[in-house]
Amino acid sequence: MKNIVVTGGSGKAGRAVIRELLDHGYAVVNVDQTPASSPLCPHFKVDLTKFGETVEALRVAAGVMDRRRPFRAADAVVHLAAIPDTGLAPEAVTFETNVTTTYNVFSAATLLGLSRIVWASSETTSGVPFRHPPDFVPITEDHPVRAETNYALSKILSEEMARQMHRWNPSTAFIGLRFCFIRDEADYAGFPAHWGDPHLRKYSLWNYVDSRDVARACRLGLESAFTGADHFIIAAADTVMTRPSRALMAEIFPGVPITRTLGEFETLFSFEKARAVLGYEPRHSWRK
Repeated sequence: MKNIVVTGGSGKAGRAVIRELLDHGYAVVNVDQTPASSPLCPHFKVDLTKFGETVEALRVAAGVMDRRRPFRAADAVVHLAAIPDTGLAPEAVTFETNVTTTYNVFSAATLLGLSRIVWASSETTSGVPFRHPPDFVPITEDHPVRAETNYALSKILSEEMARQMHRWNPSTAFIGLRFCFIRDEADYAGFPAHWGDPHLRKYSLWNYVDSRDVARACRLGLESAFTGADHFIIAAADTVMTRPSRALMAEIFPGVPITRTLGEFETLFSFEKARAVLGYEPRHSWRK
């Protein structure tokens, strides 16, 4: 399984994923409306809201990578293409775009017999932005899903879509990664702006994840032995704050149960399931 399509490969996460896959010997093609500013691999311009274009993108991707051989389908897809947050477009547009592109990628991949779909879900499925206190921390995949935006709703519905499509197509694995707030190393310089007022980032429980760890999680999803349809939280090991995690919860969300002992600055989004199933372990922190 060496020929991989990355949808949305020109974005922040996509660039990191392509770099990670190339470094580990994969052949990659970037399927995106816009080419990357610094291309690392072949680019295929596709409108993923159109099913026919999506099928063609996955079918001919191996030929785009190597034009000397006949076109054939990619082996797997990392699906990152989406409107990546609320507030970037009208809510209805965000919902329609994200659900439609995900449906098309899932359907095209199963139609072509791809063995694996690794795709971007979101921590927003757990209630981000937290207008109301969470039920407990650390947040796990068992926390109730609560859509506070149409962006979050699109991800919740996509997780259910993955479960149903896997039921129809058991030979295709669906690995949804609930990414926390994705940051590049260059973004760390902005973290001190949050330290004086914990309310500024309470909406996400002060979480983040380094784009290099996002990329590694995607590669581990491709390489894992997992064969079902499930979702996994992908977070950094710590928060963006200099105050202890317990102190933050006591001030901002008093009374919310803390279900286990926490490290001093430990993340409030648990990646234990991803560690157990995918072998994920965050390697990057702004504190280093």
